[in-house]
Amino acid sequence: MDPQAPSAATVSRCPMHDAAFAADPQQVYDRLRAHAPAGPVELAPGTDATLVVGHETALRVLQNTELFARDARRWKALNEGRIGMDNPVLPMMAYRPNCLFTDGAVHLRLRKAVVDSLARLNITRIRRDVEPIADYLLDQFSERGRADLLNDYAKLLPLLLFNKLFGCPADIGDTLTTAMSAIFDGKDALRANEDLTACLMELIALKRRSPGDDVTSWLIQHPAGLTDEELKDQLALLMGAGIEPERNLIGNAMVLLLSGTDGRQSGMLIEEALDHVLWNQTPIANYAAHYPVQDVDLGGHVAEANTPVVISFAGANSDPALAEARRTHSKGAHLAWGAGPHACPAKDPAQVIAITAIERLLNALPDLTLAVPEKDLQWRPGPFHRALVALPVTFSPTPATRMAAALQNRAAAPGAQQPLPSSAPVRQEPVRKKGFWSSFLDIFRV
Repeated sequence: MDPQAPSAATVSRCPMHDAAFAADPQQVYDRLRAHAPAGPVELAPGTDATLVVGHETALRVLQNTELFARDARRWKALNEGRIGMDNPVLPMMAYRPNCLFTDGAVHLRLRKAVVDSLARLNITRIRRDVEPIADYLLDQFSERGRADLLNDYAKLLPLLLFNKLFGCPADIGDTLTTAMSAIFDGKDALRANEDLTACLMELIALKRRSPGDDVTSWLIQHPAGLTDEELKDQLALLMGAGIEPERNLIGNAMVLLLSGTDGRQSGMLIEEALDHVLWNQTPIANYAAHYPVQDVDLGGHVAEANTPVVISFAGANSDPALAEARRTHSKGAHLAWGAGPHACPAKDPAQVIAITAIERLLNALPDLTLAVPEKDLQWRPGPFHRALVALPVTFSPTPATRMAAALQNRAAAPGAQQPLPSSAPVRQEPVRKKGFWSSFLDIFRV
């Protein structure tokens, strides 16, 4: 070892909440890795953690459930009152009784219910559900000749898709969409969390009375016998784990596909762009907080018992030890989907959603181009995600006719449901401002 080099213990704590980290997170990963495969960071002002940036060390933490627990009720600083209830990272890190924050038999029971329910979604169904939502969103901006692909498309598509997969009626879906958007954007998170809880409990009560062909009903019917509270927390987990990463996967891939150096000009396929993003712009870059049950040496940096040990999926992916795997984009080596017993159970559906969404977009707007130089795109501050603030694009304006074509095709399909005759009684609903989901349902009853 270079005698002039500082030890891991003397590395200053790296902030992960400022504009410098958002602009270039790799410099933090490299700085930590120069001393040890893990090091001290600050997730938010006054919120300390250990960040694991070495691939081998990350696997060690992710796979060792006896030494590294996921239950955030162990968090010493939170228990001692040193982490305030208004802390910005608390919504992502505080304990919830779902399969992300539990261990042992409880985790196995909850995860089996989730995995078995997700397994009932097939690729054909996912594509069938994504396509009309994509067409609906495209029709909202295609005549303008310009759009923010992140907020007009990549953000809204997974929100609306989960309403469909959960079997949400119009009013519940509108609330769900609004609440989840507010939580991700950090706008009145407490009120948004209350609204989310209320609408999920309403959805669960509805599906207990009238089950359907949807994830909510499948979770309710699962032999694990989940309580309403457990159902609510698994649904919230699925929304959170599906929407933010999916938005970033679509958005980050579109940047690559629209760039002059690596994208469509070089003939890159959508699947190749997604692999590149999972390696190099990992949508959820740092997460999976673990709490060591005892002090543990992580290659020269000691993580104290019951303090957060956060996995840098992005940092592990950029580990020099993986240089060859990264060069060839080996799908089995990156950690974008996690590893071990808490690995993402929905990686295949997530990729199908992204591929379908991007295909629909590029086919509809073939001359899509970035409205600003790639270097001028801004990244959203925050310790957990790799997320754009916006993705402005321009294109030749096209008529908003995609939904009409989809409806025509649906009506012509064998066995298609016919609309009610005009004489059918219509139930009067109270007048209210429609959200994206209820507006979508008005056009395309799915």
